[in-house]
Amino acid sequence: MKTYQHFASLLTQLLGNDTAIRLTVTGFMPLSVEDIGLSDEGHRLIAISHTGIQNGDLMRDPELVFEFVPGSDPQAAEPISFRNDYIGLMNYVYRYSDAGKKTHVNAKLKAELKAFASMWFRNLKDQGFLSETANRERLA
Repeated sequence: MKTYQHFASLLTQLLGNDTAIRLTVTGFMPLSVEDIGLSDEGHRLIAISHTGIQNGDLMRDPELVFEFVPGSDPQAAEPISFRNDYIGLMNYVYRYSDAGKKTHVNAKLKAELKAFASMWFRNLKDQGFLSETANRERLA
């Protein structure tokens, strides 16, 4: 749970009082962080992605969507989906009923995304995205 609490802390810190931001650091793809609303179960969702342009289209490379875990104190957020537009990949940790309730979990993918997110946040820190020197642009 501490890892998920760390994710929630970083995402909340990055967004601050905004709902969408773009961070740029020289030499790296821009990083977007966006509060994308609520899940069908009413839990906060935040997407984080590196973005590029291909043939005029915005491409995510990659994008992780995090769902904030209800009732956790301190807050916790788990990665629930992975997307990479350049290779046409979209993976989901959970399957849902028609009513939007979680019905099945892909435990292997859940563990992989937790490990990937930990590594990615370490890389983002090393690259300067989590520092005051990153150029921060408020989008919404």
